[in-house]
Amino acid sequence: MGIGSGTARAQTAALPAWLQAHVGTADGQIAPVVLQRARALYYQKLQAGKIRNACYFAMDATRPNGVGQQGRFYIICEGSQVFRVMSSGHGNGINLQTVADFANGPECSEHFSNAEGSYLTMGGPYVTAELKTSLKGYYRADGKTQPLVRTFIQFEGEGETANARERQIGGHPSVVIRAQCRMKLPDPQYAQFADEQGYVPFGEFINYTGKRSNGCTNWSWADANEITRLVQNNPTSLYIYPESQDIVAVGRGVRGAYWNATCLRAIGRPKFWPRASLEPAIAQYKKKYPAPPPKPLPICR
Repeated sequence: MGIGSGTARAQTAALPAWLQAHVGTADGQIAPVVLQRARALYYQKLQAGKIRNACYFAMDATRPNGVGQQGRFYIICEGSQVFRVMSSGHGNGINLQTVADFANGPECSEHFSNAEGSYLTMGGPYVTAELKTSLKGYYRADGKTQPLVRTFIQFEGEGETANARERQIGGHPSVVIRAQCRMKLPDPQYAQFADEQGYVPFGEFINYTGKRSNGCTNWSWADANEITRLVQNNPTSLYIYPESQDIVAVGRGVRGAYWNATCLRAIGRPKFWPRASLEPAIAQYKKKYPAPPPKPLPICR
C-alpha cells in the first residue's frame, strides 16, 4: 500500500484553513491527493523522529512542465503558513529504438520507472539526505572566467523508490556546463575536482530551468539555493506523485484516479515501466549497442 494508507492518515494533523485555500487543480494549487500523501509522509517521519524540519516538499509530476505559479514542486511550512510553487523537470527517458521507447516530451511526462539507467521519474516517498558539492566546470560571463559549483541533494527512498541512491536520484539547480575543452585549474581551492593533469572542463553555461532532467528533481538557481538552505543538516520529506498504482489506475480509466487534465489530453495514457522488465531491456540494448569509449576534451586555446 502507498503512503496514503489509513495508518499514515491517522497520524496526520488536521488540515489548516489557510492551506485548504491552496488545494485544487488550478495553476498555483496542489491537487488534494498529492497534498494528502505529502502531509501523511511528513507527519509519519516527524513522529518517528526521522526528521524535525518545519517544512516539507511535494511534487506533482502529472502537471505540465511550467515555471512560477505554473510549476509543480511545492514547499510547505505549516507553522509559518508558507506555500510556495516552483518549477521542476521530469525524467526525459530514452528511445531504445527497436527495444523500447520510453522517451518523454518536454511538457508532460508519459513514462515513469524506477529502473536504473531509464532516466525516468519515480513517484513515491523520499527523505532528503546528504549534500554533495561539485565543480561542473568554468565558463565566461561578465568578461571573467567563472566556476560553476553545484550542490546535489541526495534523496533516500523506500518501497519502489528504495533504489534512489543507486540511481543517483536527488535534487539540484537546473544549470550545467556544456564542456568544449579543458583548461588548467585557475583556482587552487577546487583542486580536488581537477583531473590528474590539473585540468578542468570549460564551456558554455546552460540554464535548463523548466526543461527535462535525467530523472532527478531540479530547480532554478534561486529556488535551489533556498531549498538547500532548508535541508542543510536538517532533512525533510518529499513526496512525488504519481506512484505506480496511480499510473496503472489512470491507464485503465479507473474512476476517480487523479491526473492533470492538460497532460492527460496531451499524452493519452501514462505508462509505468516495472524495474524487473525494463532494466534487462536496457542491459540488452547496451550490450548490442555499446557506447564508444569517451574521448578526452581538447586543450583550450
